Amino acid sequence: MSTSSNEIGKPVAMTVDVTDDTISVELSDGRNISAPLTWYPRLEHATSKERKNWELLGSGSGIHWPEVDEDISVESLVAGRPSNESQASLRKWLDSRRA
Repeated sequence: MSTSSNEIGKPVAMTVDVTDDTISVELSDGRNISAPLTWYPRLEHATSKERKNWELLGSGSGIHWPEVDEDISVESLVAGRPSNESQASLRKWLDSRRA
């Protein structure tokens, strides 16, 4: 029986879907994990178009949204860890979007 490198190593993101209230990620090990969008305030405040513009980082170990400068690691998603951005940083970012 052969084993792929994805089965041996940590799972990586394959596809990402962001709705108005949830982020869902399909992993290389077959799991589909989701988290509430409220865990990621930048994505929560992003437009639908901005949410759809994502790219994989490090061969899928992370996900990046360039238009909102948000990065989420697969490890954090799997562990159930929300964003740790400070309220001050988020306020500054929101203010810059209004300008």
